[in-house]
Amino acid sequence: MNEPLRRAMTQARISDSQLAERCGVDTKTVGRWITQTGRVPHARHRWAVSQALGEDESVLWPAATKKLVKAGPDREVAEVFPYRSACPASLWRSLITKAERELTFAGYTNYFLWLEQARFGTALRRKASAGCRVRFLVGDPDSDLTRSREKEEDVALSLSTRIRVTLAELEKLKGHDVDARFSSGHAYLSVFRFDDDMIVTPLLTHSVGHDAPTLHLRRHQDDGMFDRFATHVEELWTRGTPVWEDSDGQA
Repeated sequence: MNEPLRRAMTQARISDSQLAERCGVDTKTVGRWITQTGRVPHARHRWAVSQALGEDESVLWPAATKKLVKAGPDREVAEVFPYRSACPASLWRSLITKAERELTFAGYTNYFLWLEQARFGTALRRKASAGCRVRFLVGDPDSDLTRSREKEEDVALSLSTRIRVTLAELEKLKGHDVDARFSSGHAYLSVFRFDDDMIVTPLLTHSVGHDAPTLHLRRHQDDGMFDRFATHVEELWTRGTPVWEDSDGQA
């Protein structure tokens, strides 16, 4: 019997069927997690269970977590996903919710966030009002680079259209301490920062964002992978062009 899991479910007042629904698995699968001590769910399911129960993964499956402890430079790699679409929406939601200091969205369109995260704009306004720095780097929908990438992608919902959807949503956040700049330097590499967590997606040739391999990084050292990507984003931000103009027509 996985006693920590059973106890956490009891404390959270969540049944087998309720937990199964939240994790996207069969109720019998949850039953095996509980009754078979050596049964360890996939990483995405462990994360979903932890979020649903409000309990740390290391408490629910200490043996599995111990095997994953890293000591080398790769310890900043928390999770790896073959596609961005395989990265659970619950992970994005949790990282956004927990961030207190910084939310930086340096995707070329950032379009998918408005689709996959319920009340995303409201969450951003709430974060900004609480003192969290909220920034967006987006591609210029009218640039030659955007047109070139559109030809590579060759999809019905064009890159420029997706950028304009994001710009329209960001327009609603003007005056709420949410900043946005145009940049071309991240056309093939998206970086999303949530305090000391980060999601990085390098775009492959002739592929769209949701097909990009994805890394979930967590900062553990100076000048490690996390810091190098963070420095990259700061450089792009410095070079970027403000999306909005002030009342005098100045950027």
